[in-house]
Amino acid sequence: MAALLNPALSLSSSSQFLGQPIRPPPSSSPPPSPHCSAFLSVRAGPYTDELIKTAKSVASPGRGILAMDESNATCGKRLASIGLENTEVNRQAYRELLITTPGIGAYISGAILFEETLYQSTTAAKRFVDCLKEQNIVPGIKVDKGLVPLVGSNDESWCQGLDGLASRTAEYYKQGARFAKWRTVISIPAGPSELAVQEAAWGLARYAAISQDNGLVPIVEPEILLDGEHGIERTLAVSEKVWSEVFYFLAKNNVTYEGILLKPSMVTPGAECKERASPEAVAKFTLTMLKRRIPPAVPGIMFLSGGQSEVEATLNLNAMNQSPNPWHVSFSYARALQNTVLKTWKGQRENVEKAQKALLVRARANSLAQLGKYSAEGEDEEAKEGMFVKQYSY
Repeated sequence: MAALLNPALSLSSSSQFLGQPIRPPPSSSPPPSPHCSAFLSVRAGPYTDELIKTAKSVASPGRGILAMDESNATCGKRLASIGLENTEVNRQAYRELLITTPGIGAYISGAILFEETLYQSTTAAKRFVDCLKEQNIVPGIKVDKGLVPLVGSNDESWCQGLDGLASRTAEYYKQGARFAKWRTVISIPAGPSELAVQEAAWGLARYAAISQDNGLVPIVEPEILLDGEHGIERTLAVSEKVWSEVFYFLAKNNVTYEGILLKPSMVTPGAECKERASPEAVAKFTLTMLKRRIPPAVPGIMFLSGGQSEVEATLNLNAMNQSPNPWHVSFSYARALQNTVLKTWKGQRENVEKAQKALLVRARANSLAQLGKYSAEGEDEEAKEGMFVKQYSY
């Protein structure tokens, strides 16, 4: 017993502990080859070819994703900003405006829907899903169940929704969805803690594997919030750590990289940092992170705007596409596509066409940015206003 309490005791100095061997006996046979089947884990599910085709379709030149998957509560806040009540009729009217915009398919390749929207139709009884498909836009679906406090962390969150996900994604596929979205968040001012990073990465990996098993291309989105006074170098370090963990667990869960899409935050200073970064600096730091952490097998990087102004998000995307990248570098914007649209519509039927033209303006601007051909000349001053909200929830 005294030996057990002796801190100088080295387990490596003995081949036995409490009478039991602590090292395997030497073997005369060589270790198995790394190329032996025992080291291989090949996953080829029934949807693999379709997943790869879908991901490539979304990641097509000059196009990106319209994120319109706000929860009913968040959509209610948007409607309240123009004096409308949060009713299903008003939510349906606004989303019909977006989905039925003539010509939007030239710039938008995918649309992320909230569950309510996936099952809705136009006032003319045409399914929203069919409206999207007619414009060659892939329907997607938000599948997470939101953020809740992460016990044992630095007041951080984790994303719930794995329970019942297999059955839900199977039903969404039947309804016409072909990709999925799961948003979790990382807070830099809160640390982030090792617990929060690993929880986010593991949840994303399990979600991705389950989605692929049911025919949906998973968008992998660990949003690194803009909150904080930190500089761009700190954001880079945290981003590298987060994406390293994410891909470690994606591999552990046998996720097919060619059948996923990523939705990262751009590498920027914190929203309250006094030293701002130019589009060129944002592009440099963001592409550095991507090249260090993201395999070229991934077909598409669809950035979130995260509270940047409409013009800022477009300028930063444009700067990242000034030279060829290993992946399709594009957008998956919500507020950065919709802010002007909502203000133009004002809930009035006579403003629908004008609001749809505003959507086309923003969609075309980001299409040009994806091609590296955007110029901010002639942009409205309102489009340059930031939309950052502290601890933003979807």
